[in-house]
Amino acid sequence: MTWPRPVPVIGDQTHAAQRAADPSGWAFDPATVEALHTVIGARRDIRRYRPDPVPPEVLRGVLEAGHRAPSVGHSQPWRFVVVTGQETRDRAAVLADRERLRQAEQLTPDRRARLLDLQLEGIREAPVGVVVACDRRTHATGVLGRATFPDADLWSCACAIQNMWLAARASGLGMGWVTLFQPADLAELLHLPEGVETLGWLCLGWPDERPPEPGLMRHGWSSRAPLEDVVLAERWPADGSPEAPVSHLAGPQPEAVVAARDTGDDLLAVPGSLGVLDRAVDRVLALPGAEPAGGTLLVVAGDHPVAAAHAVSAYPASVTADVLAATGTGESLGASTARQAGLRVLAHAAVSPDPQGDLVTADALTPAAAAALVEEGRMLGRELAGHGLVCLGEVGIGNTTVAAALACGLLDLRPDDAVGLGAGADAAMLERKRAVVRSALDRARGEHGAALAEPLTVLAALGGPEIAVLAGVTLGAAAAGVPVVLDGLVTSVAAAVAVRLEPAAQTALVAGQRSRERAHAEVLTELGLEPLLDLRLRAGEGVGAALAAQLLLTALRARRTAGRVS
Repeated sequence: MTWPRPVPVIGDQTHAAQRAADPSGWAFDPATVEALHTVIGARRDIRRYRPDPVPPEVLRGVLEAGHRAPSVGHSQPWRFVVVTGQETRDRAAVLADRERLRQAEQLTPDRRARLLDLQLEGIREAPVGVVVACDRRTHATGVLGRATFPDADLWSCACAIQNMWLAARASGLGMGWVTLFQPADLAELLHLPEGVETLGWLCLGWPDERPPEPGLMRHGWSSRAPLEDVVLAERWPADGSPEAPVSHLAGPQPEAVVAARDTGDDLLAVPGSLGVLDRAVDRVLALPGAEPAGGTLLVVAGDHPVAAAHAVSAYPASVTADVLAATGTGESLGASTARQAGLRVLAHAAVSPDPQGDLVTADALTPAAAAALVEEGRMLGRELAGHGLVCLGEVGIGNTTVAAALACGLLDLRPDDAVGLGAGADAAMLERKRAVVRSALDRARGEHGAALAEPLTVLAALGGPEIAVLAGVTLGAAAAGVPVVLDGLVTSVAAAVAVRLEPAAQTALVAGQRSRERAHAEVLTELGLEPLLDLRLRAGEGVGAALAAQLLLTALRARRTAGRVS
């Protein structure tokens, strides 16, 4: 005999046979599913608001959505501080304005200007502010799921914010998530107790904009990555892809910057008494790596077909190999100068894995070769970072022409303003170099168009193997928090490529000198760097970087050992 299955009057009224017969039976109807995805796709970070009030019932609906979020161990750690008072909103806006300027100062000049052009928050405009705080006063081991992932309570609060964002969008409200605060400042403003952490300020109100796509995409700050680029099968690929997300921040934490400056404020001397050198010391001490007591001069050599094809150098291409060999034995001018500064010396040949072009008729490097050489340099930079300062030098017959062309491509300079004499050149050769750079720029712009603004594209089109390796070395050393001391135009252009690839590298740079090359001052301005030396040097090989490194190491030791005042 078969008996009817008891069906509970509360809770889940389904049974295994039903669920097996219709595994997708829990789905909503197609119209509801479509509406959900419409809301998800239309969610935007809103920055402009109308002053009209938000009805209490609508605000409650948004908060209810946040309160229904999933939470680790059902701990519900979120706390919603609703702010409508003008005085509090004004004070919060000042905090955000301050941090916006601080963040802008850590970017490359182009990114800084673009950031300052953006409206990033609507704290003063939005009629309602909601500060989501996470109550972390219960120890992680006392909450199911936090003993292994202690920050899961913060993730829970982020889920609450997303719920609120979607509910606001469905109701026609705009919401913007503002994190331009020092968390301690915002916590102090709202009198949050110890152990309660803020996740930022949510602006809420009727939007005075209806953007069809995210604002930062619309303004060209970034683009949405294809789904295929972020979905991995089974495990992380052995080749290390995908690449790390691009960072546009370039500064150490404010605490580190202040702490570095503080080391000079109690000296028995006038603050800033060493001028540019004091600022360089502050910059070095703010980096996360260990304070350098020594370092390495790295001299990278590369060959350039443009030299032989278009007679832009007074010396034969064989000189490149000769100087690199002399560097390896410690006999070159750069190596000898480095020894006097107490630096190690490393000579490195940068060789393109693919045939090179002459700039005028073909790209200098293939895209694959440029990427491979940058990665070669990145690994080398990480290795050298363990020995202190990384000082950059180069040798390559014809590379001042290449560097001038690359500087023009990066900074949109006129060839007549960028091309200098170079070593041993005369007026006729100077005109040939300018003509070569003009032709190279015309060809590259015609072939690549807007893509020439991409750093790897312009590097491949107008660069050279040693410039690509030096850009990678800069990235590798900077990632390790170690100072990179630049020499002349070639190393500075390489650093400019590195900063375009990863603006965070800028804070690790120290300009050793300003050389005689015409474009060098423009490149240093692009990098936001003031040189330690201005000796009108024409020597490459890292001579200027080694001299500057000696000054820098001396100043670091002086800062550490000089008398203090109480």
